[in-house]
Amino acid sequence: MNKPRSSKLLLAAGISAAAIALTPSSAQAQSADALIDKLVDKGVLTVDEAQSLRDEADKDFTKAYSAKSGLPEWATALKFNGDLRGRFDGIYRSNNPDDLADRNRLRYRLRFGMTANLMDSIEVGFRLASGDAEGGIAANSNPISSNQSFDNNGVKKGIYIDLAYAKWSPINTREFQGGLTLGKMENPFVFTDIVFDSDYTPEGFAGALSYQPNDVHTFKVTGGGFVLKEVSASSNDGALGVAQVRWDAVWNKKISSSVGVAGLVVLGDEQLGNAAVPNVNFGNTRKADTTLLYSMNPYVADASVTYTLETFPFYVGAFPIKVAGDFEQNPGAPSDRNTAYSVGLTFGKSGKKGTWDIGYRYRSVQADAWYEEFVDSDTGAFYGGAGIPNSGAGAGYRAGTNNRGHIVKTSYSPYDSLTLGVSWYSIEAINEIPVGSNSKVDRIQVDAAFKF
Repeated sequence: MNKPRSSKLLLAAGISAAAIALTPSSAQAQSADALIDKLVDKGVLTVDEAQSLRDEADKDFTKAYSAKSGLPEWATALKFNGDLRGRFDGIYRSNNPDDLADRNRLRYRLRFGMTANLMDSIEVGFRLASGDAEGGIAANSNPISSNQSFDNNGVKKGIYIDLAYAKWSPINTREFQGGLTLGKMENPFVFTDIVFDSDYTPEGFAGALSYQPNDVHTFKVTGGGFVLKEVSASSNDGALGVAQVRWDAVWNKKISSSVGVAGLVVLGDEQLGNAAVPNVNFGNTRKADTTLLYSMNPYVADASVTYTLETFPFYVGAFPIKVAGDFEQNPGAPSDRNTAYSVGLTFGKSGKKGTWDIGYRYRSVQADAWYEEFVDSDTGAFYGGAGIPNSGAGAGYRAGTNNRGHIVKTSYSPYDSLTLGVSWYSIEAINEIPVGSNSKVDRIQVDAAFKF
C-alpha cells in the first residue's frame, strides 16, 4: 500500500533535484520550495512529506555546496561586503581675516568584510578598514574615523582591523531573541553621535535579549563591557560599561516610535591620559597630568516618532518623516558643564534607488557631559591662545565636546549601490578660549558612497 506513496516521493524528489540542478545557486532554495508547495497543492505530497523533502534537499544542498566551495559542513554561508566613500572636507573659520584656520581635504574611506554563518546559531566576522594613524599612537589608527586623507606624495596607505568578532544567538523564538557577542564589534547600542561616533567599534563583550509579545511592540535589553586601556602589572584598567533598555513600536502602517534609556560609566579613568590612548577629540576638563578631572557616568534618554506617507513627489516607495531627540547628563561633573542634547527632523531615507533624505539637527554637548574620545569627530570649533588647558593640543580647530550648533544633511541614491550626500555643520564652542573669541566654524562635506 505504500508503494504509490513511495513512488510519488521518489518522483517529487527527482523533480526537485532537477529543478535545483537547473536553477542558478542564488535562486535554488526558492525554486525548490515553490515546486514542493505546488506538489502539496496538487495533493501529491502531504505537508509532513513536503517538510521531510525540504530537510533532505537542504541537507544534500549543504553537502554539495560545502564540497564545491571548500567550506566545512558546519559553515552554512559565507558573505562578503564592503563600501568605498570619497569625500571633500572643507573647514572654515567665520570672519577669519588670514585664513590660517581654514582647511580643504580630499579623503576616502574603504571597508571590506566577511561574515561566516556556522551551525548552532554562530556567526564569525571581520572587517578591514582604512584610517589615518594619528593621536600619538603611531601603530594604531583613529578609533572614531576610518577616513584616510590624500596626502604625502601618494604614500601607500594603511589598512586596519575594524571588526573581529564571534556572535552566538541561542535564543531565537517567535517572542524571544537573544545572543552574546565577543570581540571587536559594531556598536550594539542605539545612540546618536552625542554619545558615540558612528565609526566607533568597541572591543569587549555584549549581550542582548529582546521580547516581541505581538506585531506592535518590541522590548530589548542590551548590556556590555569594553576595554579602553589595558595596563600591565595592574588590574585597574580603563574600561567602559553600558546598559540600555529600548521600546520600539509599530502602531500601524503609518506611525512608529522608539524610546530608550541607558546608563554608562567609564572605569579606571586615571589610565586615560593624553599619551595613553589616541588623543583625537578635545573638550574635557583635565588635570595637570592630563587625566580626566571629573568622572564619567552619564545617563541617556532618547525618543523618536516616524510618520510614513504612502507616496511623495520625486521619491520611490513609502516616505518617512522622523522627529527625534536625545538628552544626556553626567552627574559626575558640575551642572554648568555636564549636559548634552540634540533634536532634529528628517524627511525621507536614502539608500535605495530613487530615494533621498534631508534633515536638520541642533546639538549641544557641554565640556564634561561625556568622554571626549567617544563623541562625533565631525563637529568642532576654533580655540585660540594656548588652546584647551592640559589637552595636548594648541590653538586651532578641535572636534569633541564643548560645542553646539546646527547640522544640515541631504543625500540622494541614484542607484542601489551609490549614494551622494552633502553635509553642513555650523558649530561654535560653548566655553570659548580665550573668552569672547570667535570660535564659530563652518564645515562642508561632499560625499559619494559606493556599496558592494
